[in-house]
Amino acid sequence: MIKEGNTAPAFALPDQDGKVHKLSDYKGKWIVLYFYPKDLTPGCTTEACNFRDDYSAFTRQNIIILGISKDSSKQHEKFIDKYTLPFPLLSDEQDKIAEAYDVWKEKSMYGKTYMGIQRTTFLIDPAQKIAKIYAKVDVNEHSREILDDLKKLM
Repeated sequence: MIKEGNTAPAFALPDQDGKVHKLSDYKGKWIVLYFYPKDLTPGCTTEACNFRDDYSAFTRQNIIILGISKDSSKQHEKFIDKYTLPFPLLSDEQDKIAEAYDVWKEKSMYGKTYMGIQRTTFLIDPAQKIAKIYAKVDVNEHSREILDDLKKLM
């Protein structure tokens, strides 16, 4: 079970352009690593667009934002293009990283159960330890909540 204070699980995943991003690429920086269920859906779009709208506040503090879902790199490219997202979206098509971060969960909709990503964000510190886990995410306020928490943590 992953918890605050643990070393963040390593990853190496392709983004919308096929470029592979590794956790180790960002050592020494704060990272907002957010897992979301699906590109181009209402809640995921709201969350991504709020990160986009607050992006300059994150970059002024040298904070990296990375989104991860099961969607393909090609699907991520469409999502980024449609909403002008300025940060990479990583493709975890095999669910390995979602499993490592313990966000690959059984979900249900309309009485049917299925496996999927539970919307969760991990705030990773410069030493690559998990500083905070956001398991209950309000997509409308999440970006601002993280910025407020970073003021206390940095």
